[in-house]
Amino acid sequence: MRKGILTLCLLCLAACLGSAQYRTSYGALEDSDAVAAMKEHVAFLASSAREGRKAGSEGELEAAAYIADKFVSYGVEVLGGPEGDLFGLKQEAGDTLTSRNVIGFIPGYDATLREHYIVIGARLDNLGRMELLVNGEPREKIYCGANGNGSGLAMLLQLAKMLSANRVLLKRSVIVAAFGSSLESGAGAWYFLNRAFSGKEKIDAMVNLDMLGTGSNGFYAYTSSNPDLNRLVAEVNNSLQPVKPEVVSREPVSSDHRLFYAAEIPSVLFTTGMYPEYNTDRDTASILEYDGMERELEYIYHFCLALANGRKPAFREDESEGRGAAQDVVSLIDLDVRPTFFRSSDPAEFLRRWVYVYLRYPSECVAEGVQGRVLVDFIINEKGKVTDVKVSRSVDPRLDAEAVRVVSSSPDWKPGLLRGKKVKTAMSVWVEFRLEKRKKR
Repeated sequence: MRKGILTLCLLCLAACLGSAQYRTSYGALEDSDAVAAMKEHVAFLASSAREGRKAGSEGELEAAAYIADKFVSYGVEVLGGPEGDLFGLKQEAGDTLTSRNVIGFIPGYDATLREHYIVIGARLDNLGRMELLVNGEPREKIYCGANGNGSGLAMLLQLAKMLSANRVLLKRSVIVAAFGSSLESGAGAWYFLNRAFSGKEKIDAMVNLDMLGTGSNGFYAYTSSNPDLNRLVAEVNNSLQPVKPEVVSREPVSSDHRLFYAAEIPSVLFTTGMYPEYNTDRDTASILEYDGMERELEYIYHFCLALANGRKPAFREDESEGRGAAQDVVSLIDLDVRPTFFRSSDPAEFLRRWVYVYLRYPSECVAEGVQGRVLVDFIINEKGKVTDVKVSRSVDPRLDAEAVRVVSSSPDWKPGLLRGKKVKTAMSVWVEFRLEKRKKR
């Protein structure tokens, strides 16, 4: 009996010791998916193997390839070649340094706004590695840049994933960009604005992510005192958010947002500000506060959604006074009063009370199991009539035709108003054709 008790005690002790040797991994098991992903991104981007991601280096190239691969895996279209969008910088010695941007694209759905863009950017490069003399001995130091700017890049990747997964919510299109040679006077952002991207005048706003890993120091939004962006920050702050940035009038750090501001594009920098390890070899993953980064990520995601779907921020305050006056067809976001269907301004009511009541699922599509969602664009004119109905996202010609038929046959709406005047309004709705699964007997 005693032998059995002794054996049982030994087994319990062994189990305890066995579990103790793995206890250090319990923290990783508790990480959320977002935290685990950001840790993975920083572990690669800020590894000593990248040698500090200096502009033009092999480390910057590897970081760019990693970001491009992640974009593709998240369903984000990558613009440019497999090595990024290359550009050259003339050096003092006369040679040319080759750097790169990584540009991703997420399309919006709105008929009038999808040709307008929100740019979300983060600095790709850091200081690289340097040889220093310490007590007369040569020492190599690698400036890994975990917070500057592995943290911003990790958040950029997660935002790309979230926005891509929820692209049906985006009216404007979103460009996600890792800018190379940022430390070289913002060369990557300058190249994007002045050489690579032809639609600069259609960029409605820019969001810059730089140094976001030390939230215990604070979380800040710098807008260059833009009234519209300040109002948007306040609106998102008033919603239920896990963390709220403090709007500051003094620029926490110079970064790529300056190039967009110089191009008269409203810009906001999100950052946790300066930190003791800034531009030192101590800027490693160990200093990052991932729980705080996750809360910041949630806030910035909702801010970007509001920016992509809301009124275009004016660069100058007086520009907003005449906004929409010369437009023939007005977007929903620019109206003072939205069109209403059966006393509701929610397009979901139009779907519920008209479209899905009179929609006829083509019998041949039912037989073939064809289903999906058709995006239909249309205009409600000044008399409230539905006109110019067309399909902008197709599923099948037969489903497309039925979606156009039922929307076109809509009763009159009450038209939208802008400054008290009835105007034409651009609308878009998703018409869903879904087959019910038969229950097994």
